[in-house]
Amino acid sequence: MLRIAVVTPMLPVPFDQTRGRYIHETARALGKLATVRTFFQTLQYPKLPGLRSRSFIYGEVGADYRLDGCDVETYTYPALPVLTRGLNGHLASRALTPRARRFQPDVMLGYWVYPDGYAALRTARALGIPCVIGALGSDIHVRDGLNARMTRAAIDGADALVTVSEAMRGYAIRNFGAAPERVHTVVNGFNTAVFRPMDQTALRQKLGVKADEKLIVYVGRFVEAKGMRELIDAFTTLARRDARVTLALVGDGTMKDQLLDLVKSTGLTGRVHLPGGLPPEQVAEWINAADTLTLPSWSEGYPNVVVEAVACGRPVVGTDVGGMREILDADNGLLIPPKDTAALTEALAQVLARDWDQQAIAARIRRTWDDVAVDTLKVCEAVVAQRRAAPRK
Repeated sequence: MLRIAVVTPMLPVPFDQTRGRYIHETARALGKLATVRTFFQTLQYPKLPGLRSRSFIYGEVGADYRLDGCDVETYTYPALPVLTRGLNGHLASRALTPRARRFQPDVMLGYWVYPDGYAALRTARALGIPCVIGALGSDIHVRDGLNARMTRAAIDGADALVTVSEAMRGYAIRNFGAAPERVHTVVNGFNTAVFRPMDQTALRQKLGVKADEKLIVYVGRFVEAKGMRELIDAFTTLARRDARVTLALVGDGTMKDQLLDLVKSTGLTGRVHLPGGLPPEQVAEWINAADTLTLPSWSEGYPNVVVEAVACGRPVVGTDVGGMREILDADNGLLIPPKDTAALTEALAQVLARDWDQQAIAARIRRTWDDVAVDTLKVCEAVVAQRRAAPRK
Protein backbone atom coordinates (compact mmCIF):
# COMPACT_ATOMS: atom_id res chain seq x y z
CA MET A 1 0.00 0.00 0.00
CA LEU A 2 1.12 3.53 -0.75
CA ARG A 3 2.48 5.36 2.28
CA ILE A 4 1.03 8.88 2.47
CA ALA A 5 2.09 11.58 4.93
CA VAL A 6 -0.80 14.03 5.35
CA VAL A 7 0.27 17.42 6.72
CA THR A 8 -2.32 19.87 8.07
CA PRO A 9 -2.86 22.61 10.67
CA MET A 10 -6.60 21.94 10.82
CA LEU A 11 -8.36 19.08 12.55
CA PRO A 12 -11.24 19.03 15.04
CA VAL A 13 -9.99 19.90 18.53
CA PRO A 14 -11.83 20.15 21.86
CA PHE A 15 -11.80 23.95 21.77
CA ASP A 16 -12.94 24.14 18.11
CA GLN A 17 -14.87 21.06 17.00
CA THR A 18 -15.83 22.43 13.57
CA ARG A 19 -12.23 23.05 12.48
CA GLY A 20 -10.91 20.84 9.68
CA ARG A 21 -13.71 18.25 9.71
CA TYR A 22 -13.29 17.73 5.96
CA ILE A 23 -9.60 16.93 6.38
CA HIS A 24 -10.41 14.49 9.17
CA GLU A 25 -12.96 12.74 6.96
CA THR A 26 -10.57 12.63 3.99
CA ALA A 27 -7.68 11.25 6.05
CA ARG A 28 -9.92 8.65 7.69
CA ALA A 29 -11.30 7.46 4.35
CA LEU A 30 -7.85 7.54 2.71
CA GLY A 31 -6.57 5.33 5.53
CA LYS A 32 -8.78 2.51 4.22
CA LEU A 33 -6.90 2.56 0.90
CA ALA A 34 -3.35 3.41 1.90
CA THR A 35 -1.03 3.59 4.91
CA VAL A 36 -1.64 7.12 6.15
CA ARG A 37 -0.13 9.12 8.97
CA THR A 38 -1.48 12.61 9.62
CA PHE A 39 1.05 15.15 10.88
CA PHE A 40 -0.96 17.74 12.80
CA GLN A 41 1.25 20.78 13.10
CA THR A 42 0.29 23.89 15.03
CA LEU A 43 2.02 27.17 15.65
CA GLN A 44 3.30 27.79 19.15
CA TYR A 45 3.10 31.45 20.08
CA PRO A 46 4.93 32.92 23.09
CA LYS A 47 2.80 33.06 26.23
CA LEU A 48 2.73 36.84 26.27
CA PRO A 49 -0.26 39.21 26.19
CA GLY A 50 -1.27 40.21 22.66
CA LEU A 51 0.81 37.55 20.90
CA ARG A 52 -2.08 35.41 19.74
CA SER A 53 -3.77 34.97 16.37
CA ARG A 54 -6.89 37.06 15.78
CA SER A 55 -8.10 34.93 12.88
CA PHE A 56 -8.71 31.60 14.67
CA ILE A 57 -9.20 30.23 18.16
CA TYR A 58 -5.74 29.55 19.51
CA GLY A 59 -5.14 26.62 21.80
CA GLU A 60 -2.49 24.04 22.50
CA VAL A 61 -2.86 20.46 21.26
CA GLY A 62 -1.06 17.94 23.43
CA ALA A 63 0.77 14.75 22.50
CA ASP A 64 -2.19 12.78 23.87
CA TYR A 65 -4.45 14.09 21.07
CA ARG A 66 -6.43 11.33 19.36
CA LEU A 67 -8.72 11.40 16.34
CA ASP A 68 -11.20 8.70 15.38
CA GLY A 69 -10.00 6.49 12.54
CA CYS A 70 -6.68 8.31 12.05
CA ASP A 71 -3.04 7.74 12.92
CA VAL A 72 -2.10 11.24 14.11
CA GLU A 73 1.21 12.69 15.24
CA THR A 74 1.00 16.16 16.82
CA TYR A 75 3.76 18.70 17.23
CA THR A 76 4.33 22.44 17.29
CA TYR A 77 6.76 24.89 15.77
CA PRO A 78 7.63 28.36 17.09
CA ALA A 79 6.05 31.43 15.50
CA LEU A 80 5.10 35.05 16.03
CA PRO A 81 1.95 36.63 14.56
CA VAL A 82 2.85 38.51 11.34
CA LEU A 83 6.58 38.71 12.15
CA THR A 84 7.48 35.15 11.14
CA ARG A 85 4.94 34.85 8.33
CA GLY A 86 7.61 34.47 5.64
CA LEU A 87 9.51 31.93 7.74
CA ASN A 88 6.66 29.77 8.96
CA GLY A 89 6.92 27.33 6.06
CA HIS A 90 10.62 26.81 6.80
CA LEU A 91 10.06 26.50 10.55
CA ALA A 92 7.23 24.01 10.05
CA SER A 93 9.33 21.93 7.66
CA ARG A 94 12.22 21.82 10.12
CA ALA A 95 9.88 20.25 12.68
CA LEU A 96 8.17 18.01 10.11
CA THR A 97 11.15 16.52 8.26
CA PRO A 98 12.59 14.21 10.97
CA ARG A 99 9.09 12.99 11.83
CA ALA A 100 8.23 12.28 8.21
CA ARG A 101 11.59 10.57 7.66
CA ARG A 102 10.78 8.09 10.42
CA PHE A 103 7.45 7.31 8.74
CA GLN A 104 9.16 6.78 5.33
CA PRO A 105 6.31 8.01 3.10
CA ASP A 106 6.07 7.59 -0.66
CA VAL A 107 4.38 10.98 -1.03
CA MET A 108 3.63 14.09 1.02
CA LEU A 109 0.07 15.47 0.96
CA GLY A 110 -0.13 18.95 2.48
CA TYR A 111 -3.45 20.68 3.14
CA TRP A 112 -3.47 24.51 3.34
CA VAL A 113 -1.12 25.89 0.71
CA TYR A 114 1.02 28.13 2.91
CA PRO A 115 2.66 27.56 5.29
CA ASP A 116 1.69 23.88 5.61
CA GLY A 117 1.73 22.83 1.96
CA TYR A 118 5.02 24.68 1.55
CA ALA A 119 6.42 22.84 4.59
CA ALA A 120 5.31 19.53 3.08
CA LEU A 121 7.01 20.51 -0.18
CA ARG A 122 10.34 21.33 1.49
CA THR A 123 10.22 18.07 3.44
CA ALA A 124 9.38 16.11 0.29
CA ARG A 125 12.42 17.59 -1.43
CA ALA A 126 14.59 16.63 1.54
CA LEU A 127 13.29 13.04 1.35
CA GLY A 128 13.42 12.81 -2.45
CA ILE A 129 9.70 12.11 -2.85
CA PRO A 130 6.85 13.92 -4.64
CA CYS A 131 4.45 16.37 -3.01
CA VAL A 132 0.74 17.02 -3.55
CA ILE A 133 -0.75 20.19 -2.08
CA GLY A 134 -4.44 20.54 -1.31
CA ALA A 135 -6.02 24.00 -1.54
CA LEU A 136 -9.18 24.52 0.50
CA GLY A 137 -10.42 28.09 -0.02
CA SER A 138 -8.99 31.06 1.84
CA ASP A 139 -5.48 29.68 1.37
CA ILE A 140 -5.81 30.74 -2.28
CA HIS A 141 -8.60 33.31 -2.33
CA VAL A 142 -7.51 35.47 0.60
CA ARG A 143 -3.82 35.99 -0.15
CA ASP A 144 -1.81 39.17 -0.61
CA GLY A 145 1.71 40.47 -0.14
CA LEU A 146 4.17 37.97 1.29
CA ASN A 147 1.47 35.35 1.76
CA ALA A 148 0.65 35.49 -1.95
CA ARG A 149 4.32 35.14 -2.94
CA MET A 150 4.84 32.15 -0.68
CA THR A 151 1.58 30.59 -1.90
CA ARG A 152 2.79 30.92 -5.50
CA ALA A 153 6.12 29.34 -4.55
CA ALA A 154 4.33 26.36 -3.00
CA ILE A 155 2.09 25.89 -6.05
CA ASP A 156 5.05 26.24 -8.44
CA GLY A 157 7.03 23.55 -6.64
CA ALA A 158 4.30 20.97 -6.05
CA ASP A 159 4.02 17.90 -8.27
CA ALA A 160 0.24 18.33 -8.20
CA LEU A 161 -2.31 20.74 -6.77
CA VAL A 162 -5.71 19.49 -5.60
CA THR A 163 -8.59 21.98 -5.45
CA VAL A 164 -12.05 21.42 -4.00
CA SER A 165 -14.00 23.04 -6.86
CA GLU A 166 -13.69 23.78 -10.55
CA ALA A 167 -13.97 27.47 -9.73
CA MET A 168 -10.92 27.23 -7.49
CA ARG A 169 -9.03 25.24 -10.10
CA GLY A 170 -9.56 28.05 -12.59
CA TYR A 171 -8.56 30.64 -10.00
CA ALA A 172 -5.29 28.82 -9.22
CA ILE A 173 -4.43 28.67 -12.92
CA ARG A 174 -5.33 32.30 -13.65
CA ASN A 175 -4.05 33.98 -10.51
CA PHE A 176 -1.12 31.81 -9.43
CA GLY A 177 0.10 30.48 -12.75
CA ALA A 178 -0.55 26.84 -11.87
CA ALA A 179 0.07 24.47 -14.77
CA PRO A 180 -3.39 23.20 -15.85
CA GLU A 181 -2.21 19.61 -16.26
CA ARG A 182 -1.06 19.55 -12.63
CA VAL A 183 -4.29 20.90 -11.09
CA HIS A 184 -6.97 18.36 -10.18
CA THR A 185 -10.45 19.02 -8.80
CA VAL A 186 -11.45 16.67 -5.99
CA VAL A 187 -14.84 17.80 -4.73
CA ASN A 188 -15.66 17.25 -1.04
CA GLY A 189 -18.14 14.62 0.04
CA PHE A 190 -20.23 14.17 3.17
CA ASN A 191 -20.92 11.55 5.81
CA THR A 192 -24.05 9.87 4.48
CA ALA A 193 -24.76 8.18 7.82
CA VAL A 194 -24.88 11.53 9.64
CA PHE A 195 -26.18 14.08 7.15
CA ARG A 196 -29.56 12.87 5.92
CA PRO A 197 -33.20 13.97 6.18
CA MET A 198 -34.56 13.51 9.69
CA ASP A 199 -37.83 14.20 11.51
CA GLN A 200 -37.96 17.97 11.94
CA THR A 201 -40.77 17.90 14.53
CA ALA A 202 -38.95 15.46 16.80
CA LEU A 203 -35.69 17.37 16.54
CA ARG A 204 -37.35 20.69 17.35
CA GLN A 205 -38.79 19.18 20.50
CA LYS A 206 -35.35 17.84 21.43
CA LEU A 207 -33.54 21.15 20.78
CA GLY A 208 -36.13 23.46 22.28
CA VAL A 209 -37.24 24.99 18.99
CA LYS A 210 -40.93 25.88 18.76
CA ALA A 211 -43.00 24.13 16.11
CA ASP A 212 -43.99 27.40 14.38
CA GLU A 213 -40.54 29.00 14.31
CA LYS A 214 -39.12 29.97 10.92
CA LEU A 215 -35.61 28.91 11.83
CA ILE A 216 -32.53 30.07 9.94
CA VAL A 217 -29.33 28.23 10.83
CA TYR A 218 -25.71 29.25 10.33
CA VAL A 219 -22.93 26.71 10.93
CA GLY A 220 -19.27 27.69 10.89
CA ARG A 221 -16.60 29.93 12.30
CA PHE A 222 -17.56 33.22 13.89
CA VAL A 223 -15.40 35.55 11.82
CA GLU A 224 -16.30 38.68 9.88
CA ALA A 225 -15.42 37.16 6.50
CA LYS A 226 -18.23 34.62 6.93
CA GLY A 227 -20.70 37.51 6.57
CA MET A 228 -21.72 37.49 10.22
CA ARG A 229 -22.57 41.21 10.39
CA GLU A 230 -24.69 40.98 7.24
CA LEU A 231 -26.46 37.95 8.69
CA ILE A 232 -27.33 39.69 11.97
CA ASP A 233 -28.61 42.74 10.07
CA ALA A 234 -30.71 40.59 7.72
CA PHE A 235 -32.10 38.56 10.62
CA THR A 236 -33.00 41.73 12.52
CA THR A 237 -35.04 43.03 9.59
CA LEU A 238 -36.82 39.70 9.07
CA ALA A 239 -37.49 39.17 12.77
CA ARG A 240 -39.13 42.58 13.07
CA ARG A 241 -41.37 41.74 10.11
CA ASP A 242 -42.34 38.32 11.44
CA ALA A 243 -42.37 37.27 15.10
CA ARG A 244 -41.82 33.64 14.11
CA VAL A 245 -38.39 34.19 12.49
CA THR A 246 -35.51 32.88 14.63
CA LEU A 247 -31.80 32.26 14.15
CA ALA A 248 -29.40 29.52 15.30
CA LEU A 249 -25.68 30.26 15.27
CA VAL A 250 -23.80 26.97 15.51
CA GLY A 251 -20.06 27.36 15.95
CA ASP A 252 -17.41 29.44 17.64
CA GLY A 253 -14.66 31.84 16.67
CA THR A 254 -12.64 34.93 17.44
CA MET A 255 -15.66 37.16 16.74
CA LYS A 256 -17.83 35.47 19.36
CA ASP A 257 -17.87 38.34 21.87
CA GLN A 258 -18.58 40.91 19.15
CA LEU A 259 -21.30 38.69 17.76
CA LEU A 260 -22.96 38.37 21.15
CA ASP A 261 -22.86 42.16 21.51
CA LEU A 262 -24.42 42.55 18.05
CA VAL A 263 -27.21 40.13 18.94
CA LYS A 264 -27.80 41.93 22.25
CA SER A 265 -28.00 45.30 20.50
CA THR A 266 -30.87 44.06 18.33
CA GLY A 267 -33.06 43.39 21.35
CA LEU A 268 -33.78 39.95 19.87
CA THR A 269 -31.56 37.82 22.11
CA GLY A 270 -34.46 35.57 23.02
CA ARG A 271 -34.92 34.62 19.38
CA VAL A 272 -31.31 33.56 18.77
CA HIS A 273 -30.16 30.02 19.62
CA LEU A 274 -26.45 29.72 20.49
CA PRO A 275 -25.61 26.02 20.96
CA GLY A 276 -21.85 26.57 20.44
CA GLY A 277 -19.43 24.45 18.45
CA LEU A 278 -20.80 20.96 17.99
CA PRO A 279 -19.74 17.55 16.63
CA PRO A 280 -21.19 16.48 13.25
CA GLU A 281 -24.07 14.46 14.70
CA GLN A 282 -25.43 17.50 16.55
CA VAL A 283 -24.77 19.82 13.61
CA ALA A 284 -26.96 17.53 11.51
CA GLU A 285 -29.74 17.83 14.09
CA TRP A 286 -29.72 21.62 13.98
CA ILE A 287 -29.71 21.64 10.18
CA ASN A 288 -32.67 19.27 10.08
CA ALA A 289 -34.52 21.32 12.71
CA ALA A 290 -34.11 24.46 10.58
CA ASP A 291 -36.11 25.73 7.63
CA THR A 292 -33.01 26.94 5.81
CA LEU A 293 -29.26 27.20 6.19
CA THR A 294 -27.37 30.31 5.18
CA LEU A 295 -23.69 30.92 4.49
CA PRO A 296 -23.11 34.58 3.49
CA SER A 297 -19.31 34.27 3.20
CA TRP A 298 -17.14 36.75 1.36
CA SER A 299 -15.11 33.88 -0.11
CA GLU A 300 -15.29 30.08 -0.10
CA GLY A 301 -13.75 27.02 -1.70
CA TYR A 302 -16.41 24.31 -1.72
CA PRO A 303 -18.18 24.80 1.61
CA ASN A 304 -18.91 21.48 3.21
CA VAL A 305 -21.70 22.77 5.41
CA VAL A 306 -23.66 23.69 2.28
CA VAL A 307 -23.24 20.15 0.95
CA GLU A 308 -24.34 18.80 4.32
CA ALA A 309 -27.43 21.03 4.38
CA VAL A 310 -28.45 19.87 0.89
CA ALA A 311 -27.88 16.26 1.98
CA CYS A 312 -30.32 16.91 4.84
CA GLY A 313 -32.86 18.23 2.35
CA ARG A 314 -32.63 21.85 3.47
CA PRO A 315 -32.56 24.79 1.01
CA VAL A 316 -29.56 27.12 1.30
CA VAL A 317 -29.04 30.85 0.85
CA GLY A 318 -25.40 31.34 -0.06
CA THR A 319 -23.15 33.90 -1.66
CA ASP A 320 -22.07 33.39 -5.25
CA VAL A 321 -18.39 32.82 -4.43
CA GLY A 322 -15.93 29.97 -5.03
CA GLY A 323 -17.61 26.67 -5.82
CA MET A 324 -20.98 27.62 -4.34
CA ARG A 325 -22.55 27.67 -7.82
CA GLU A 326 -21.43 24.05 -8.27
CA ILE A 327 -23.69 23.05 -5.35
CA LEU A 328 -26.68 25.40 -5.47
CA ASP A 329 -29.30 26.24 -8.08
CA ALA A 330 -32.96 27.29 -8.12
CA ASP A 331 -34.09 23.83 -6.99
CA ASN A 332 -32.14 23.77 -3.73
CA GLY A 333 -31.50 27.38 -2.79
CA LEU A 334 -30.64 30.92 -3.82
CA LEU A 335 -27.34 32.62 -4.65
CA ILE A 336 -26.68 36.26 -3.78
CA PRO A 337 -23.73 38.68 -4.09
CA PRO A 338 -21.36 38.79 -1.08
CA LYS A 339 -21.51 41.72 1.37
CA ASP A 340 -25.06 42.58 0.26
CA THR A 341 -27.35 42.72 3.29
CA ALA A 342 -30.44 43.71 1.30
CA ALA A 343 -30.01 40.76 -1.08
CA LEU A 344 -29.44 38.39 1.84
CA THR A 345 -32.59 39.65 3.57
CA GLU A 346 -34.74 39.24 0.48
CA ALA A 347 -33.34 35.79 -0.37
CA LEU A 348 -33.96 34.49 3.15
CA ALA A 349 -37.52 35.84 3.04
CA GLN A 350 -38.12 34.09 -0.30
CA VAL A 351 -36.72 30.77 0.90
CA LEU A 352 -38.76 30.88 4.13
CA ALA A 353 -41.94 31.62 2.18
CA ARG A 354 -41.54 28.76 -0.29
CA ASP A 355 -42.50 25.11 0.11
CA TRP A 356 -39.48 22.90 -0.60
CA ASP A 357 -39.36 19.20 -1.43
CA GLN A 358 -37.00 17.88 1.23
CA GLN A 359 -36.50 14.46 -0.33
CA ALA A 360 -35.90 15.89 -3.81
CA ILE A 361 -33.23 18.25 -2.47
CA ALA A 362 -31.48 15.46 -0.57
CA ALA A 363 -31.54 13.16 -3.60
CA ARG A 364 -29.41 15.64 -5.56
CA ILE A 365 -26.18 14.78 -3.82
CA ARG A 366 -24.57 11.42 -3.08
CA ARG A 367 -20.79 11.91 -3.00
CA THR A 368 -19.13 10.25 -0.01
CA TRP A 369 -15.76 10.67 1.68
CA ASP A 370 -14.80 7.28 0.27
CA ASP A 371 -15.25 8.80 -3.20
CA VAL A 372 -13.01 11.69 -2.16
CA ALA A 373 -10.37 9.25 -0.92
CA VAL A 374 -10.41 7.28 -4.19
CA ASP A 375 -9.89 10.45 -6.24
CA THR A 376 -7.19 11.76 -3.91
CA LEU A 377 -5.34 8.44 -4.00
CA LYS A 378 -5.33 8.51 -7.81
CA VAL A 379 -3.54 11.86 -7.77
CA CYS A 380 -1.00 10.59 -5.23
CA GLU A 381 -0.39 7.38 -7.19
CA ALA A 382 0.09 9.35 -10.40
CA VAL A 383 2.81 11.63 -8.99
CA VAL A 384 4.59 8.69 -7.35
CA ALA A 385 4.55 6.73 -10.64
CA GLN A 386 5.78 9.77 -12.53
CA ARG A 387 8.64 10.32 -10.06
CA ARG A 388 9.68 6.66 -10.19
CA ALA A 389 9.61 6.64 -13.99
CA ALA A 390 11.72 9.80 -14.30
CA PRO A 391 15.37 9.22 -15.27
CA ARG A 392 17.81 9.63 -12.38
CA LYS A 393 20.06 12.66 -12.57
